Amino acid sequence: MKAMIFAAGLGTRFKPWTDSHPKALALINEKSLLQRNIEYLQQYGISEVVINVHHFAGQVISAVKENNGWGSNISISDETNELLETGGGLLKAKELLNGNEPFITLNADFLTNLNIDHLLAFHKQKSALISFGISNRKSSRNFLFDENSRLCGWRNSSTGEERISIEKPHLKAMAYSCVVVFEQSIFELIPQRGKFSLVDTYLSLAAKYPIYGYDHSGDKLVDVGKPESVAIAEKLFL
Repeated sequence: MKAMIFAAGLGTRFKPWTDSHPKALALINEKSLLQRNIEYLQQYGISEVVINVHHFAGQVISAVKENNGWGSNISISDETNELLETGGGLLKAKELLNGNEPFITLNADFLTNLNIDHLLAFHKQKSALISFGISNRKSSRNFLFDENSRLCGWRNSSTGEERISIEKPHLKAMAYSCVVVFEQSIFELIPQRGKFSLVDTYLSLAAKYPIYGYDHSGDKLVDVGKPESVAIAEKLFL
């Protein structure tokens, strides 16, 4: 099985570190976010990893080379010329992710101990096109699910914006954990092109195709989006 780690972002919330470094190389107890996510995938036998790069791309590429990929076989999807966001980044990496089985994506700045084997079993049981980790935690932006955990929409509680793909009563709001399983057929189904978020893809496909949220509430999870979140991550991930 292959995986992709999204590591191209500008990390604007993580300044001043990101004024001179990529966020993916920020250290949590002396290991970078990137190394930790590569080692996390290795726990589940996943050692074929694609990493997209843009912001200080050379530093990420050098770190991978100097550390021999931390024991994994790393391919680089180079977005130096244009930052494509998660959806565009996934499309650009299509040839690197091609295979005969589903693949995983992670965000470099999320750390979790979500059990990928359990997520894959859930994905298979649901015969899903896409399955992703969700948890019941505080977030201003949440996906909305029905009683069977099928994706029906998205809501930003800060702005009041709501996007509904499937009209149903009593939808449950859950936070996105950024660990995702995709079927290979996703590449033929994504309607967007250029620079776009995977959120747009999920919502545009949810009415027609089975997309599910896997609830792993109670697991460790930290969005290392701001410098102050480093201390929280260092308590949970030694």
